[in-house]
Order: sequence, then C-alpha cells, then structure tokens
Amino acid sequence: MFRRRFMMRTSGSWPTDSTARSSADAAPPTGLVCAVHQPNFLPRLSTVAKLAAADVWVVLDDVQFNRRDYQHRARLGPVDGSGPTRWLSVPTHLPAGRATLIRDARTVDAPRSIRRLEHVLRRHYGASPFWPRLAADLLGLLTLFRRTDRMAEIAEASTLLLLHVLGWSGATVRSSTLSAGSGRTQRLVDLCRAVGADTYLCGTGGSRYIEPNLFTAGRVELRQFGVPSTGVWAGARQVSALHSLMVHGPDVLRRALVPTPTPYVGASGAGRGGR
Repeated sequence: MFRRRFMMRTSGSWPTDSTARSSADAAPPTGLVCAVHQPNFLPRLSTVAKLAAADVWVVLDDVQFNRRDYQHRARLGPVDGSGPTRWLSVPTHLPAGRATLIRDARTVDAPRSIRRLEHVLRRHYGASPFWPRLAADLLGLLTLFRRTDRMAEIAEASTLLLLHVLGWSGATVRSSTLSAGSGRTQRLVDLCRAVGADTYLCGTGGSRYIEPNLFTAGRVELRQFGVPSTGVWAGARQVSALHSLMVHGPDVLRRALVPTPTPYVGASGAGRGGR
C-alpha cells in the first residue's frame, strides 16, 4: 500500500548538532515508516524533512486548533538574508472557540486572503531566481481558498505542495478517519498500527510526554528525528520551508534529503522525542 521513501542526510556539507540525534551510520528503519503531525500552513523545513522521511503522514486533524502554532500561519525569511522575518497568517474563525478542532477551523473572507497572500508572496520572493519555477504551484494553491473554507485542507495541501516539489510520493491519512486511544502516547502507537507502520519518527516536540514503553508494547519501533542548524538547514525550525526553496532551490534541498533517523535514545536512556 505504501512505499519506502527517502530519509534525511545528516552528514557531508551540513553536519548535525549532535551525533546522538541522527547519524548516517544508523541502520535504516525496517518496514513502513510513519510520521504524525498537524497540518501546518507552508510548514517549517524541519517539519517537511520529517514528513519526507516517512512513507505515510498521518495528518493529525482531530486535535485542538492552536492560534499560536503553525496551523494557519508561516514565518517567512528574507531571500538575501538581511532584514527581519515576518508572519504570513490566514484569518481563521474557530466555531467552538478555543475548543475548536483543527478540522473544524474555517478561513475568513477568501477573496481578501487570496489577494493578500499573493501580494506578500510575490513581494517577499519575487526576486528569487527560483520564483518562476515555483510561482505557478504557489499561486495555484491560493485557488483552493475558493473551493473550501476548511483551514486544515488548505494547510495540508500547502504541505503536500512542498513535499511533492522535493520528490516525496508517500501517502497521507487523516487521523479523524482512524481509530485510536485517547492517551497522548498510546494514540500515536494506535495511529501507527492503524496504518500498518513498523516505525514511528519522533521529533523533538514531545519530550515532555512520550512513553517509549508503550511503543515497545505495541511493537512499533521509535526513531528519533532532528535536523542540523547550519548551511541549508539554518532556520529550519523557525521559518517556512518555502524560504529555503527560494534561497537554495528544489534541487539542493532534494539532495539534502537521504539516510536515516537514529534509534530512539533519551537524555537518561529513557527517551525523548515528539510528534
């Protein structure tokens, strides 16, 4: 059903921050590799890299929407490296207030959003040598605002756009269509098992709650995933992957995505990680 895709290079021109986080010498994961992540609008390069390292992305659309997160906004960096970053946000209505699930968030005033997003993207990245190559796909994404007001669908489509530019051909499944338990770690295990995954890619965001023993009990291998902080990966945890595409181009980023997340190792041997 799903095919094995590429992993992330952590050697060569872009060294890792720590060899404990990832290593080109680590044995590749066996079986189907899964990543679980909320749909983010034009997500950060660190997020795109993790998803690109998986065979299947479980789109976590049935958890609470967070206005302070990346579900309806992206941080853009300047192409020439000078000047501040800026937020690009999509006005979003939450029908149930703070309790609104990601899948239920709605965009507001689509025509205005389309005009504003096109203006900001052209102004910010129009001078990039890679703008002509990517502009049609980016501006085509904006037409989705005319077909749906579901922010989760637009964010998911923006992520897939970036993944496909980088050569990913994995599969996506929305968590709202799967059966899973309510405990934070157990839910991740159940989602992996629901899609037939043998390995789960664990990012850096869940170090406060991940329980490795539940993955062991569920017969799902934990793999730790992190990205470097230099070279093409500078700002990977802060700004949209779109920035890196406009600075370095698709070919450079595509070559940066190959071998493997490390076996899960915590600060004291117990584990740390994230969604």
